[in-house]
Amino acid sequence: MHRRIVLASSSRYRQELLARLQLSFAVDVPDIDEVALAGETHRQTAERLSLRKAQAVAQRQPDAIVIGSDQVAELDGVAIGKPGSHERALEQLLAMQGRSVLFHTGLALIDTRDGQTRVDCVATEVLFRRLPRAQLEHYLRLDTPYDCAGSARIESLGICLVEHVRSDDPSAMIGLPLVRLCSLLATLGVSLPHAPSG
Repeated sequence: MHRRIVLASSSRYRQELLARLQLSFAVDVPDIDEVALAGETHRQTAERLSLRKAQAVAQRQPDAIVIGSDQVAELDGVAIGKPGSHERALEQLLAMQGRSVLFHTGLALIDTRDGQTRVDCVATEVLFRRLPRAQLEHYLRLDTPYDCAGSARIESLGICLVEHVRSDDPSAMIGLPLVRLCSLLATLGVSLPHAPSG
């Protein structure tokens, strides 16, 4: 069944990932408060924000399946945000040397025809290598991952910074868990890959 798909995100990474499924989709940017709530786990934050994004867009997208996603990274139980600057990114990479960082990638789908909602979260464990400071500085200048939580663009040169990546869904780390998304879309009647019409 061909349904209208709307991605509730301004992230070019999520748009590029969704395009891999060869789906026709629109983009509608949600405007929500992305602050974590007191008492919620990092997984709960990722799930709640994914759902809030989808809900914000669903209100203005009739007869569509709206996809929302959010990611929270944590080191020692503390959330790691997007660095925003070279200095902050270097601090993050130095702190993560030889240690595991857990990335929680939330996913929410809303069918605006009947209100059916699906919410899930995929965990990815990333063990970072120990590298000299000068090498980390060089990486940051080459890859400029200042809009990536954890300061490592794994789909690019950032893969050189890690010892291993463990996840049930290889695309989750980049920002949209496609394996889980295909499964959830199927529960809403969208089978992939699409069979030719006629």
